[in-house]
Amino acid sequence: MSNSSSITQFLLLQFTDTRELQLLHFWLFLGIYLAALLGNSLIITTIAWDQHLHTPMYFFLLHLALLDLGSISTILPKSMANSLWDTRAISYIGCVAQLFSFLFSISTEYFLLTVMSYDRYVAICKPLHYGTLLGSRACVHMAAAAWATGFLYSLLHTANTFSLPLCKGNALGQFFCEIPQILKLSCSHSYLRELRLLMFSAFFGGGCFVFIVVSYVQILRAVLRIPSEQGRHKAFSTCLPHLAVVSLFLSTGMFSHLKPPSISSPSLDLVLSVLYSVVPPAVNPLIYSMRNKELKESIRKVMCSLFKSCNEVTS
Repeated sequence: MSNSSSITQFLLLQFTDTRELQLLHFWLFLGIYLAALLGNSLIITTIAWDQHLHTPMYFFLLHLALLDLGSISTILPKSMANSLWDTRAISYIGCVAQLFSFLFSISTEYFLLTVMSYDRYVAICKPLHYGTLLGSRACVHMAAAAWATGFLYSLLHTANTFSLPLCKGNALGQFFCEIPQILKLSCSHSYLRELRLLMFSAFFGGGCFVFIVVSYVQILRAVLRIPSEQGRHKAFSTCLPHLAVVSLFLSTGMFSHLKPPSISSPSLDLVLSVLYSVVPPAVNPLIYSMRNKELKESIRKVMCSLFKSCNEVTS
């Protein structure tokens, strides 16, 4: 038996014990990580560079790309390093930092996606009031509120989780530090405080979920009332990327944590954790750029400008 004061490191779950497969995991995660870095960096650079994209929708999309970079950079580098060096260890302080950073990124992203659903609701259902309701000051305030709420949420959960006495070893059943896995190491009944906090968070998160659903029900009703097919298509094209990102974010996270215990297994849990923590940050840039002609055109201009500059330097 041990307590949290004597724990200096945690042992993360390995994907495999076979050396060749560990290296394959390293290269696979490296490819995903580089794709996420490239895609999100391109979106951030494009929105910052193109004056035509300085609108509320792209302002929030820029913040979303920043959060995606933060979340995937929190967990993948450590996992890749462990596979490369054939180790499972993460320091106690490193685990605290990783848990806080990941919680901060995904919780702020969830609040930001809620704000973005309001943006799409106003754009489709109240277009004449769009400039008034979503002016530059209002956008900054909503984005700041999402970041501040995510910071307080993650700080509260991280402090509460690591204040619990840990007396069931230091091996985590996950490839990164996660609250449910740390709670499994806590002493009997000492985790009830964190469970109450998680229940409150679920209630608060449920409110955001209801807000998103109600917003899109109103959007759907408004779009169906548009007389022209071209108008309906244009309205749908501005909403579908956000709806796809929300669906991917919520479905993977909810199924990973709320699946029935009867279908739970270590391998399935590992796959689901990758789906909700690694896949969304990597594919979100692709989702937004595929259906958005304006963004694709701006990305093309940025790429051409960069390559033109490179060619001028080399020549």
